[in-house]
Amino acid sequence: MKLYDTQQRDLVPLRAGAGETVRMYVCGITPYDATHVGHAATFLTYDVLQRRLRDQGARTRCVRNITDVDDDLLARARAEGVHYLDLAAGSLAAFDADMDALGLLRVDVEPRATSAIADIRRLVGRLVDSGHAYRSGDGVYFDISTAPSFGSLCRLSHDEMIETARGRGGRPDDPHKRHPLDFVLWQPAERNEPQWSSLWGPGRPGWHIECSALALAHLGETIDVHGGGSDLVFPHHECCRAQSEAATGREFVRHWMHTSMVRHDGAKMSKSAGNLVFVSDLRDRWEPMAVRLALLGAHYRADWDWTEGRVAEAAQRLERWRAAGRGDAALAQVRACLDDDLDTPGALAAIDAAADAGEPVSDAAALLGVAL
Repeated sequence: MKLYDTQQRDLVPLRAGAGETVRMYVCGITPYDATHVGHAATFLTYDVLQRRLRDQGARTRCVRNITDVDDDLLARARAEGVHYLDLAAGSLAAFDADMDALGLLRVDVEPRATSAIADIRRLVGRLVDSGHAYRSGDGVYFDISTAPSFGSLCRLSHDEMIETARGRGGRPDDPHKRHPLDFVLWQPAERNEPQWSSLWGPGRPGWHIECSALALAHLGETIDVHGGGSDLVFPHHECCRAQSEAATGREFVRHWMHTSMVRHDGAKMSKSAGNLVFVSDLRDRWEPMAVRLALLGAHYRADWDWTEGRVAEAAQRLERWRAAGRGDAALAQVRACLDDDLDTPGALAAIDAAADAGEPVSDAAALLGVAL
């Protein structure tokens, strides 16, 4: 299997032999809203990857975190007048229902940030003690001057990183920082926000430190595959890589894998634009397997447009495949497509051709997680 590696900017082999375990980490949700198709597309990519690896005889261990203490979650909870963990619990129940309906494999571990405060404090302490982090004001910051390769994952210029950080919660103008791109590891909590005791005073974790602590705890010092949406490359994954490697002295991730952005009728899909398409709404109108097929119709690395027509076409495709009957036609072609950078559009075309020829395609569909 060859997959595109974000850091190398190239298709590279992902080697996994029979019986070997591929350790995977995918950044999960901040549970304060319903699951939209962008979320679903990312998690579906990892689902298909695991299915093919298991089909090859490898084992997989997938960790997907839950960011249940975060600026956005706390702000939504305040606005709605509810406890932040109650808001998270309701959102997570809805998320699980959506993922189950779409037929996603359950991840092996789904740890929460609030369950890992002790691990986070220990990791911050390691970084402070080793000189990679410093206390300033009431917070603790990572010192990027101690990470010479900082920026090599995203490959943005210094000015581009600052502007991107500014738009994604990085706060480059924070006066407590030595450098605008230094990032917070432990921060003071505002009034009425959750807080935990620490050597640096009461507070709560920064955004990036959570994923490093959880990955190290559940997968070890080096992960085989790590990723999420392409909007996480910087600053989130760049910072995760820097702090993890500073703490351990080892390569954090062997293969960085990122999924594309989803637009809606030509416009970027976002909360601020109010044009999110929620999986739960689609499930009210369409069979979940048709929604899954519609998502598989786009290659994971290509930005694409969601339209209602996509799921209508997918529903028709689903009926054609079911009419073809049960058997393993097109299975070899689907395997070859998935081994070529998870080419799901090519896999769908191969199954279409077999079904149109009257050949049974249930096994090939099952490899894509599509139940006929």
